[in-house]
Amino acid sequence: MQPHAVDEELVRRLERRVALLEAERQVARDPAPPGPTALGVRSVLVALGLIVAVAVLVALGYLAWKGISLVLIAVLFAVALNPAVEFFVVRGLARVTAAVLVFVLALCVVGILGLLLIPPLVEQITSFINALPELMSSVSRGHGWLGGLEHRFHLLERLPGAVSGGSSEGASAVASSGLGVVIGVLGTVASMVIVAFLTFFMLLEGPAWSRRVLIQIPEGARPRVERIAYGIYRTVGGFVSGNLVAGFLAGVTATVALLATGVSYAIPLGMLVGFLDLLPIFGMIVALVVMAAVAFSHSLVAGIVVVSLLFVYHQFEVYLLRPVIYGRTVELSPLTVLVAVVIGTELAGVIGALAAIPVAGALNVVLCELLRPRAEAREQARLDAAERVPLAGGGA
Repeated sequence: MQPHAVDEELVRRLERRVALLEAERQVARDPAPPGPTALGVRSVLVALGLIVAVAVLVALGYLAWKGISLVLIAVLFAVALNPAVEFFVVRGLARVTAAVLVFVLALCVVGILGLLLIPPLVEQITSFINALPELMSSVSRGHGWLGGLEHRFHLLERLPGAVSGGSSEGASAVASSGLGVVIGVLGTVASMVIVAFLTFFMLLEGPAWSRRVLIQIPEGARPRVERIAYGIYRTVGGFVSGNLVAGFLAGVTATVALLATGVSYAIPLGMLVGFLDLLPIFGMIVALVVMAAVAFSHSLVAGIVVVSLLFVYHQFEVYLLRPVIYGRTVELSPLTVLVAVVIGTELAGVIGALAAIPVAGALNVVLCELLRPRAEAREQARLDAAERVPLAGGGA
């Protein structure tokens, strides 16, 4: 073999070797992405894990819903009372002393209201129960406004005969219902005690828990989380305090109207109106229907006065009182409020209706904070453009 042929063969081998080494180095620098099969399996496993976690959380929430509802009620009360605690803390009292003082004052207010309202409430409810058989008999005979409705629509056809029955089955039904009432009252008292203690300890330890949570958050994200927490606090606090004031005034208005027109059972009916007014939008509608039925059954004049006064108060509350009380704490449109109340009522009944607006307001705070960087960027771009316009005009 000729020498130049050997040299050419050696050069070709060296070139192939260099190309192979270059390809290996390129593979080492840019590893190939995982195959579609491995990526698909990993995605499926992650999705299944998320689905299982969500299902477990939903199941636990469903099983523990009664306890969760008590905690949520306590949170609402604690948020409503916390401004008073902060008022005393700013003026030099220790947190423990301020929390105890506010809690005791709240209990005293509730006790005074109970002493003023419970005796006439019990008396009027007892009178109502004693008069119920005669009232039902009068309605069944077609007397009065409700009697006309019964005569036309037969509303009492399926009413159990426990009120006037004397059979053993009727007595058994009355006994079982009485036992159920006793158990329900005991359960309500226990729930009230639990909510009271939860509220007190939330007032006492709320800031400490907040600090512990904030410490676990990275410093870069801490200002955003603090703004979100403060916004949620303002939203929930404004809603709770405003709702309590509006409901109290609605109950007082209804009681005064019923007393002025001579309608019986004014105090319990006024308390019912105050409670219903706590339910946004639908509460006062239901209260107007109930008050119309009761007042018009008493007399035409009483019905007109009571319904007119409650309607006027409702307009005053919706267009003046609640906006003034809420201020800018609950920044939700009427459509958003309506949708939130409908969904909350469907999910959790009365508690869902009460919590719908605070939850919607809290979600609105979170969404606004997430969109804040984009809004600030747009505002900065607008300011920059506004600054460039005079400069361009001066140059021309």
